[in-house]
Amino acid sequence: MSKNHLIGVFDDENALMAALHEVKAKGFEIWEVFTPYPMHEVIEAMGKKTRFTFAAFIYGFLGAAGVLAFMYYTAVIDWPINYGGKPTNAFPSFIVVTVVITILTVTLASLFTFSLRAKIYPGKAYILPDKRSTDDMFVMVFDKSVAKNAGSNLEDILREKGAIEVYEKELVTEI
Repeated sequence: MSKNHLIGVFDDENALMAALHEVKAKGFEIWEVFTPYPMHEVIEAMGKKTRFTFAAFIYGFLGAAGVLAFMYYTAVIDWPINYGGKPTNAFPSFIVVTVVITILTVTLASLFTFSLRAKIYPGKAYILPDKRSTDDMFVMVFDKSVAKNAGSNLEDILREKGAIEVYEKELVTEI
């Protein structure tokens, strides 16, 4: 995956956000934004949607239903034991175990889903356009093949909004 990309480097998150909104308003497609720490405003401004919360809800629902079904089967159908005169289907005794196992199910399934979706695994090759983005700089990357007609206009917008550096680079994967 090696293409020519236009890279804008910012030293302030407010300048990055101003440039992001201006670039989106002008119709340019942003390839990726790299920040030294998570910025939820960037994800919202780029218009990316996540279905992660829905997936976590489904995992929780399935986990709770599975735990309740398993406990009902074991306590009522398969091995009913009458102890202390209590009914075998004593639902309040199932609540604590159901909550704990549901939380465990949501946590582990969400971690697994996130790892698969983000393609995080040992030895994975990655693309880091500017090494300063892991330290203290904010980097906005554009694919030149998509924005080739208005490249100089895009550079002017980035510099006007506070980019300390704008340059082209051929991105290659690193290990």
